[in-house]
Amino acid sequence: QVQLVESGGGLVQAGDSLRLSCTASGRTFRNSHMAWFRQTPGKEREFVAAISYGDSSTRYADSVKGRFTISRDNTKASVSLQMNSLEPEDTGVYYCAADFLFHIPYSARYWGQGTQVTVSS
Repeated sequence: QVQLVESGGGLVQAGDSLRLSCTASGRTFRNSHMAWFRQTPGKEREFVAAISYGDSSTRYADSVKGRFTISRDNTKASVSLQMNSLEPEDTGVYYCAADFLFHIPYSARYWGQGTQVTVSS
């Protein structure tokens, strides 16, 4: 079992930056691919970014490439998502995910409770 706790969400204006953090516990974090997803009302949860446990290679959704950066710190069992140049379309509940599967359809075994990000225009 893996427990995930997200933090860092909030209300910002378009063009601002925000950093989300997720802390994992309950199992060996360093052996888990990690990811961030987001969901808006009426839509399915969508993939945002992922980072592997081996060489920390990353993958991003086209909509966030060049604006978001995912990183991990195995010593702190944490993964972060730096979000720059935020747009109203980035609004949603952001979920941290563990044991991410690096193939489409993207999914994960463990999920956090989510943190709300709201970007006003």
